[in-house]
Amino acid sequence: MSQVLDIESCDLDIKSNSSSHHTDLYGEECLIVRRGQPFNIVLHLKPGSPEFKLGETSFTLIVETGPLPRKESDTKVSFGLRESTVDTEWSASATNDPSGNTVSVSISSSPNAPIGLYSLTVDQEGQKTSLGQFILLFNAWCPGDAVYMPSDTKRQEYVLSQHGQIYRGTHKRIKGTPWNFGQFDSGILDICLKILDDNPKFISDADKDCSARRNPVYVTRVLSAMINSNDDSGVLVGEWSEFSRGVHPGVWVGSGDILRQWAESGPVRYGQCWVFAAVACTVSRALGIPCRVVTNFGSAHDGDANLIIENLYDADGERISEGDSIWNFHVWVDSWMTRPDLGTGFDGWQTSDPTPQETSEGVFCCGPAPVKAIREGELTKKYDAPFIFAEVNADVVDLVRLSNGQFVKFGGSTKSVGCFISTKAVGSNQRHDITHQYKYPEGSKEERKVYEKAQHHNKLQQRGEEPGLHLKIKLADNMIVGSDFEVYAVLTNNCMEAKTCSFLFFARAVSYNGKQGESCGFASDKVEVPSGEERRLSLRVKYDHYGSVITSDRLILLSAITLDKQNADFHKAEKTVVLDEPEVEIKLVGEASVNQSATAQLTLLNPLPEPLQDCSFTIEGVGLTDGKPITEKIGTVGPKEEAKASIEFSPTTVGSSVLLVNFDSDKLKNIKSFINVVVNE
Repeated sequence: MSQVLDIESCDLDIKSNSSSHHTDLYGEECLIVRRGQPFNIVLHLKPGSPEFKLGETSFTLIVETGPLPRKESDTKVSFGLRESTVDTEWSASATNDPSGNTVSVSISSSPNAPIGLYSLTVDQEGQKTSLGQFILLFNAWCPGDAVYMPSDTKRQEYVLSQHGQIYRGTHKRIKGTPWNFGQFDSGILDICLKILDDNPKFISDADKDCSARRNPVYVTRVLSAMINSNDDSGVLVGEWSEFSRGVHPGVWVGSGDILRQWAESGPVRYGQCWVFAAVACTVSRALGIPCRVVTNFGSAHDGDANLIIENLYDADGERISEGDSIWNFHVWVDSWMTRPDLGTGFDGWQTSDPTPQETSEGVFCCGPAPVKAIREGELTKKYDAPFIFAEVNADVVDLVRLSNGQFVKFGGSTKSVGCFISTKAVGSNQRHDITHQYKYPEGSKEERKVYEKAQHHNKLQQRGEEPGLHLKIKLADNMIVGSDFEVYAVLTNNCMEAKTCSFLFFARAVSYNGKQGESCGFASDKVEVPSGEERRLSLRVKYDHYGSVITSDRLILLSAITLDKQNADFHKAEKTVVLDEPEVEIKLVGEASVNQSATAQLTLLNPLPEPLQDCSFTIEGVGLTDGKPITEKIGTVGPKEEAKASIEFSPTTVGSSVLLVNFDSDKLKNIKSFINVVVNE
């Protein structure tokens, strides 16, 4: 019979284990390890305890997770000692120190174990001793794990990087916005685990939910639902128009502040698509799932799943439908994992979308759907492939309703949806275009086959240079917010005869999700265009008209329409303008040293012809601002005057980091910039 060891204490050897498991950035408050990889603990024996003898002394280790640990659910596992650990299941081996006072135990977890907080217990012939707790994460370094990613540079980017770029604007003017993911900030991992514990599936069946946390597909789908608060007490409340009861989505510069607020007081007001996606990326990376933030320019919201976006207008050119829509841009996340549930060929990046748009299985969530399935038109592959396919592939049809109620097609496009699909490049702040991963080139043979497979026979005819009237919009060079500028609609007549028509030119505020706001400019003319000639209609867009109606996205939708009601001939051109924003100038005074005060000098020129009220600068940086944003309010800044602030911060971590800056005011919001900071010892 084996003698019972008299254990005085257990050293979880957090520092050494963290280093080998790539979890050292979480800090040393708790043992955090990745699954499918051994970790080591040291048992310290009391004086006079029997010695551990290899081959003679035996004990059983028990690991448990969740409120109802059960063997059948793999949330409770008991395993004895072996000669050496194996990498396919929970296992352990042990060696004794020559002094006889300590026993080193190597424990390897299953690469398919549920993630979460575990307790570790040793059982010696019924005598149980608690050895402590540890958190088990997904492991992109382990070939047996469903999230295994072979490339080390990609693991550095998609699991370990705490800074990112999120792309916004329009496909003609793509702008990167810096973001602090901050997945290793103190307390964030605990909050991420709380998100899993607050999800309705855990509340209704904790045993089944905890067991399912072995599967990154399941976890990603739960996160897609829990990052928004539509069906549950999820992290963020979505809002696209009225922000007085919370924080404007453009003010956030990182995920940490949002997650902490949620943990303290429930759903945080407010988020929009890039905020939902950025927070989902933080939580995914914190749990060990490789994740990237993706922006789709010209993103279709196809409410009726017919893969067509129908824009309906009346005979005077006014929009009359609000069903389907095209967002100037939309942001979601891709997470890396295998898909054994779908057969072969669908491993790799999986799209999920935490922005609440449509319900899936009765819940506001979307995905994960394989990017390969989207590209190949395999719309039966789980989850929500048809909706995501439409976001990048839907056709656009413009229809005008005549006085007799009949609809006439007068425009459309097969190419405006799903272009310049963007993510941050691996290892740099450059934009990486990944459109080819989502779809074949427009007009290619492969694209045709994909449409047939997707049973989409409504593809519009490709149009080359055709006879008839042609309409396009030309923009001014310098369109900075606060200035007045001129835009032109150009009507070219390629017909054999002269054409007479009404020529209308509208300017209207629009938000990034395609929702139209108030008018901010209008011009009209009755024109006769001789064959082979062109006519221009100019529109002066004045700050006095657009300043009070544009959103913080600074977008203006220009629409030119020609109407020949007699011959039922209608033409339309549209262009979305992004107004240029002023630059934030950041200057670091002196060198940044750990635990020493440093100062960031911040300057921004007010380009508006009126004062800015409630002005403030906010800075935040991982290892620079102690995990929290620092805000300095500077009050009112006059027209064409400089907003200035000097903000002190004390770096807590040696090495390179990124300092993010956000400027906020009543009339200018969402102005962001960043600088790289190297902190010396």
